[in-house]
Amino acid sequence: MADHAGKAVWNGDIKGSGTLTTDSGNLDAPYSAGSRFEGKPGTNPEELIGAAHAGCYTMYLTSVLTKHGHTIENITTTSTVTMNPNDGHPVIEHIHVNTVGKVTGGNITPEDFQKHAEDAKSNCPVSKVLSAVPKMTLEAKLA
Repeated sequence: MADHAGKAVWNGDIKGSGTLTTDSGNLDAPYSAGSRFEGKPGTNPEELIGAAHAGCYTMYLTSVLTKHGHTIENITTTSTVTMNPNDGHPVIEHIHVNTVGKVTGGNITPEDFQKHAEDAKSNCPVSKVLSAVPKMTLEAKLA
């Protein structure tokens, strides 16, 4: 069992700013209301959720495909997290997963890839955590 931590430090009121860091030291990024709601420079929790989801999803899909005898050249996944500011009560209302895999061996078909992609959408650990999001869609393509 491994523990992994992220940390947020905020300075000032809602117009202030902060930093998001990880224990590994691989992330040390500024964030603010501007980067979250107005497209200004910096990161935000939603894009980090998207990155974490894409990473977990891709690893899970790779594992499933490998267990079924397929060879993975590469898989590219984007997880787009849509947040609605909702009059000051922000809510994540949609996540769209787009994955493209260059996969060979085991006589894989586009239907097989779609089935395994759906499995990953339902069962990767981060997808399970995100199950409270009202809508999660998937677009999967075998390259």
